[in-house]
Amino acid sequence: VQLQASGGGLVQAGDSLRLSCVASGYTFRSSNVAWFRQAPGKEREFVGAINSSGVRKYYADSVVGRFTISRDNTKNALYLQMNSVKSEDTAVYYCAANGRWGARSPDGFGYWGQGTLVTVSS
Repeated sequence: VQLQASGGGLVQAGDSLRLSCVASGYTFRSSNVAWFRQAPGKEREFVGAINSSGVRKYYADSVVGRFTISRDNTKNALYLQMNSVKSEDTAVYYCAANGRWGARSPDGFGYWGQGTLVTVSS
């Protein structure tokens, strides 16, 4: 199983950024997937999750109204549209798969990508 995240970079506060994650090696379309993030010196935290069909989603309170999670099962891809980014959004962002619906803890997901760094300058 491989989850390849990309799209990170250096942006200014208020900008937008789109992260992508491409999966291989398992049946992506049948899996709940999510984004997590980890800032320096902090624990990995939940950002948002989407169910296998892409119909249902849930988010961390800190990103509601700014971030949107989506997926394209024809491309085995997961996305995170980040709008109005803030300095506190600076972190390594990880995609996760094979998750239990409703989980907000990293131990609720079985597969992990390598992460992509997002740095927001203020």
